[in-house]
Amino acid sequence: MTKRLLVVLLVLIGAVALYFAVVLNWNYSIGERAGWVQKFSKKGWICKTWEGEMAMVTMPGAVPEKFLFTVWDDAVAADINRKIGKRVALHYEQKVGLPTRCFGDTRHIVTAVALVDDIPLVPGLTVPQGGAAPPAAPAPK
Repeated sequence: MTKRLLVVLLVLIGAVALYFAVVLNWNYSIGERAGWVQKFSKKGWICKTWEGEMAMVTMPGAVPEKFLFTVWDDAVAADINRKIGKRVALHYEQKVGLPTRCFGDTRHIVTAVALVDDIPLVPGLTVPQGGAAPPAAPAPK
């Protein structure tokens, strides 16, 4: 009887380990979103993860859409903290099936961050970031 119980226990542990291996290595979707990170903090009672909120504006005057995200890697979190206040693109992986809040509050796990050089106003018209002055007009002849 004890051998049978041990085999059942090992099979259950193996099934749980296999489930976590699949869920952590498989992505439902991968993508990027651009905007301004407006809230970013490390939180949690036992399992602490970086949780953030990014405002995405599709066009001037429009109500911004919020993108909620989680960061597992402290190096990526430090990079986001250095770029707060600037327009950034966040590369994320969407995970589904994670059973507890220890993996974060959201399904969108950010794996990289990059600065976005310009701000599109309308198709074909962009505003460079950093307050760069427009090129000077040629002098009249």
